[in-house]
Amino acid sequence: MVIKEIEVKGIMTKSNLPVSDYSVNPYVGCAHACKYCYASFMKRFTDHPEPWGEFVDVKNWKPIQKAEKYAGKEAFFGSVTDCYQPCEAKYMRTRLLLEQLQGSGISISIATKSDLVLRDLDLIKTFPNARVSFSINTLDEKFRSEMDKGVSIERRLDAMRQLYEAGIKTTCFISPIFPRITDPVAIIETAKKHCNLVWLENLNLRGDYRVRILDWINENHPELNDLYHNIYSKKDRSYWSELDTKLREFTAREGMTYLRDDDSRMSSFGEPPVVVNYFFHEEVKKSAKNKSSNKT
Repeated sequence: MVIKEIEVKGIMTKSNLPVSDYSVNPYVGCAHACKYCYASFMKRFTDHPEPWGEFVDVKNWKPIQKAEKYAGKEAFFGSVTDCYQPCEAKYMRTRLLLEQLQGSGISISIATKSDLVLRDLDLIKTFPNARVSFSINTLDEKFRSEMDKGVSIERRLDAMRQLYEAGIKTTCFISPIFPRITDPVAIIETAKKHCNLVWLENLNLRGDYRVRILDWINENHPELNDLYHNIYSKKDRSYWSELDTKLREFTAREGMTYLRDDDSRMSSFGEPPVVVNYFFHEEVKKSAKNKSSNKT
């Protein structure tokens, strides 16, 4: 792993995401090295010859001045990196940013695959409407270890539980859903008592990881080749439509609210989580654009 420190002009970047006003990424690159990482396109903006997942740039920035200007806004931590990847234990860039924003009135949401986030529970609790999401797309540790270098699923679920019990709103982000490999129902059953929200997102193959994933399927699950060819070459959406129906029926039986493309609702503590389906990316993209326009 190649790690170096870099100087940046600022850390708060205005965001076009419908879930936040700012995106913050204290690192460039990510040691979790997910095989399906959509952020791998970031490599082209670096001087690194190393493959994505084998380098991390640690950002240094000038202290934030007049942080109160962010009052009423929301910042999303980790849009193209994991703010709690292993090097955070040493460099503490994420904790520093939380300290600089503390008391400003900004809301925060954090996405991670690490239980290191528990270290900063004392700070996270001081932010209004703070929430933390954990990416969990399998309960099979063997499959997880082949897809990413984050902490185990057991550790993620335990961290989710601890945050939830501490009064932090949590999201179980079931993404990406690998057709016939990921079992969303089993994951929801496991996590439902410790999260306010469940997001469902399908595996969306694009960029340089498309070939990598399809080669992995061919080598490890050749019986799924035809299914993946239909989905990702012929653009057949029937699998996702059938899964949508299955999940709608399951959540109805469980008394859970089931929505499409709506990130504005979360359950209260002690209630079943709200479940949101983001299967159809072209629809989500159009909706996100509309939401962004309405915000401005």
